[in-house]
Amino acid sequence: MNSIQFAIGQARSLIRSAYETAVAGGLLPAAQVREPQIEIPKDLRNGDYASGFAMQNAKAFAMPPRKAAEILVSCMKLEDTCFASAEIAGPGFLNLRLNHGWFEQVLENISREGRDYGRTAAEHPEKIMVEFVSANPTGPMHMGNARGGVLGDCLAEVLSRAGNQVSREFYVNDAGNQVEKFAKSLEARYRQLILGEDAVAFPEDGYHGSDIRELARLFREEKGDGWLDKPTEELHAELARFGLARNIPAMQADLERYNIHYDTWFYESTLHESGFVADTVDKLTQRGHTYEKDGALWLNTSALLREMYRAEGKTDEEIDNLGLKDDVLRRANGFYTYFAADIAYHRNKFEVRGFDRVINIWGADHHGHVARLKCALDALGLDGSRRLEIVLMQLVQLVRDGQPVRMSKRTGNAIALRDLLDEVSIDAARFFFNSRAAASPIEFDLGLAVRQDSDNPVYYVQYAHARIKSILKALEQNGVAAHVSAADLSLLTQPAELELIRELSRLPEEIRLAAVQRDPSRLNRYCTQVATAFHKFYTECRIKEAEPALRDARILLCNCTAAVIENGLSAFGVSAPDHM
Repeated sequence: MNSIQFAIGQARSLIRSAYETAVAGGLLPAAQVREPQIEIPKDLRNGDYASGFAMQNAKAFAMPPRKAAEILVSCMKLEDTCFASAEIAGPGFLNLRLNHGWFEQVLENISREGRDYGRTAAEHPEKIMVEFVSANPTGPMHMGNARGGVLGDCLAEVLSRAGNQVSREFYVNDAGNQVEKFAKSLEARYRQLILGEDAVAFPEDGYHGSDIRELARLFREEKGDGWLDKPTEELHAELARFGLARNIPAMQADLERYNIHYDTWFYESTLHESGFVADTVDKLTQRGHTYEKDGALWLNTSALLREMYRAEGKTDEEIDNLGLKDDVLRRANGFYTYFAADIAYHRNKFEVRGFDRVINIWGADHHGHVARLKCALDALGLDGSRRLEIVLMQLVQLVRDGQPVRMSKRTGNAIALRDLLDEVSIDAARFFFNSRAAASPIEFDLGLAVRQDSDNPVYYVQYAHARIKSILKALEQNGVAAHVSAADLSLLTQPAELELIRELSRLPEEIRLAAVQRDPSRLNRYCTQVATAFHKFYTECRIKEAEPALRDARILLCNCTAAVIENGLSAFGVSAPDHM
């Protein structure tokens, strides 16, 4: 249950009913009024919930807002609500204060719902695909993939907990130019192993990582030197097959180690083999959105974008300054471009598999591709402008002691995910990568990530959970039941107790907002705030020494706090240890 939305709903209903009562009594005029807007004040001296309803409708009331607020308060019926009082502040704010029953209900909800606490039912649930990482299988996973993996996995999780049907997908680019370049790179290293490095030039645009050398060595070890004289096309096909057959399982293993589990691994090659790419391009042609030039088939992207931008309200002058260009779909040699395959892939998501919404996690360097893909889907009648969302992710900088770090044990100049996970824990990696919204760059401090003190944010939160478990274990060793199913929660009246309960109440709302805003980093900040509130509570409110009824109530509060920390951390894939 979302206690915050429950209170907001009751506050809105309470104000609306007060207005209707005032109208019926001739105290306020009947008018078309705006719906009550409810806010949570930052300063609790202004109440737990507040509304500017009297000010928003001052013109309709034809009286000073404060006078209208006084009438509304006089007409409020707080019985059977979660509010204890209503007050007027400033020029006419309505401030509502929660009764103790609301706080008790929060703890009862947590105790009842357990691991499901934080999950809610969406008002309009959607079938959503989150596609993330989708790294080229031509080399190891790198740091950009590391951040994208956490962002995508955590976003998928909060969308699911917010009541949607969610599928996680990895798009394997096992076709096209990058695979041909991969094969050419392997061929050059294979030939160099046999003929010598000076005898064979390496492609300028080839993949230079040490992993290419290692794959070429394994290929020669398994296949021998006999492939040296094979036709180029046959050699490239075999080299690509050999390399991908090793790289893709390695990527899957890295992601499994990272606690990322996909529902689907979708292979680009299947789109070509089934004819779906060609069919998609034909559909664009049938709809009049393509033309031929220089032997190639082009998408009239500039016209489609112009139409889309006009619908968004841009002027022709603004659009002219964007330098719009068209895109090749099929080259003169008959091969389809990556863009054509990407359009077909997204058509498959919407048209074939029936997703209501698709969310892709991309690097910020792909920003120019966003509008082009959306307008192509619009051209196919798939409403890509609305149904396709792209979350653009900024870069990561690794530092240690304030200095940039390059980790290149295996992969040339690349910073590999597996190298990172050799140095820091999976919990630390996931916590740090989820600590900022996707649009914000991240500085990943390797030294901080391995520290075991309160300066390390993941340690700080995990320690709060471990501390609770330690407290409960110590109580049990002294003959006190550590799992209280019922207690007199009316005894929890201390400010630190109530503040902790307020924090615990927020988990369902934080998950809802993380889903709506596509920002799972809210959960990092939330878990830290819960840990802080617990440490304050434990400092100010004794447990073992309290009289039995109060002790049991505080034990139940501890258990609820542990459950919330565990549920909050699990939403972004971090464990809640019982001891540290």
